[in-house]
Amino acid sequence: MARFEITGGKILHGDIIPQGAKNEALQVICAVLLSPEEITIKNIPNIRDVNKLIDLLASLGVEVNKINESSYSFKAANINIDYLTTEDFKIKGAGLRGSVMTLGPLLARFGKAYMPKPGGDKIGRRRLDTHIVGLQKLGAKFSYDPKESFYRVEADSLSGSYMLLDEASVTGTANIIMAAVLANGKTTIYNAACEPYIQQLCKMLNSMGAKITGVGSNLLNIEGVDYLGGCEHRVLPDMIEIGSFIGMAAMTHSEVTIKDVSYDSLGLIPDAFKRLGIKLERKNDDIFIPHQDYYEIECFIDGSIMNISDAIWPGLTPDLLSVFLVVATQAKGSVLIHQKMFESRLFFVDKLIDMGAQIILCDPHRATVIGLNNFQRLRATVMVSPDIRAGVALLIAAMSAEGTSIIHNIEQIDRGYQNIETRLNAIGADIRRFD
Repeated sequence: MARFEITGGKILHGDIIPQGAKNEALQVICAVLLSPEEITIKNIPNIRDVNKLIDLLASLGVEVNKINESSYSFKAANINIDYLTTEDFKIKGAGLRGSVMTLGPLLARFGKAYMPKPGGDKIGRRRLDTHIVGLQKLGAKFSYDPKESFYRVEADSLSGSYMLLDEASVTGTANIIMAAVLANGKTTIYNAACEPYIQQLCKMLNSMGAKITGVGSNLLNIEGVDYLGGCEHRVLPDMIEIGSFIGMAAMTHSEVTIKDVSYDSLGLIPDAFKRLGIKLERKNDDIFIPHQDYYEIECFIDGSIMNISDAIWPGLTPDLLSVFLVVATQAKGSVLIHQKMFESRLFFVDKLIDMGAQIILCDPHRATVIGLNNFQRLRATVMVSPDIRAGVALLIAAMSAEGTSIIHNIEQIDRGYQNIETRLNAIGADIRRFD
């Protein structure tokens, strides 16, 4: 198990470029299964989860060529559908939650798709009902083997359907879209997720010949087509990493410019940080965070305590609430962090409390943070990263703390952040990796 040793108190200065969006990359890479033609995808992040998915597709028969550090070409002309029943597939598929998005494209093109119960972060229940129910409405038959934890969806043909999703699941919406583009007739998806990742997936599919309208809204209409061709696609910068860098700059009193952020795709993220008192400035498509000695949390107009919570897009992404929580520990004022979607994501706060943070964990979904206003810096400690986003939040805490902290299980951080210590050390951090 690898670890980071972080010497805190270092002030960062300079420019940093965000990686490609992890969540988008997982979707558009699965979409290459829909066509036998060559598809080129640029700005793919070099991170553990994405690399494991690429390896899985290669084992399935996809011809994969690495063009450069962040660009790949994919050609799914010779898929070995029998691979889905092998032990190797069960092991690889179970180790990666993003593999669930192979269900839609495989079902649409080959009439069958199998999937072991996927892995991923231990952040609470993450049900697959939306995926399965949506595919069933298109005509698929579903079965589940509880002994082997193995899902099967099969269909002789798929037909378009109207569906109202019971939750605006991002990956569920993506799976249904990828199945519906090759279905017969028209599919209407109401209460669809409309995150930038979904918008990017739809734009890519349309460039391949799909007919999707309503992109960017929660009402999608899809006219099925018989064939999808190749295309070239570029992945957006990762909004979660951008948000992490904003919080990191503020908490370390640093002056940092985040380059090429695709600002218009960030939604409420910049304004939510401003509610914590963090100054940031848009410069063309960059974000400049100036040095701040302190930052003060706003109150609501009636004087009540600020509440920052996650919501479906265009609300605040749940993947950043761990960062907001840790950044609030050194603010002036108090804030209630409300994590609505996952009931285990706030359990890492005990590590922050050990570092001297003043946090009341109200229940599995809510935590009240009383900011220390830099009167008392966090103390260095030894921690274990429980998941990707909490891992980066703990890294931010360690970078602001007095002394040297150790974070174990940084493989979790590697799942979502590309060469994070190298890029941060280049602008003044002191992070050492030990394998």
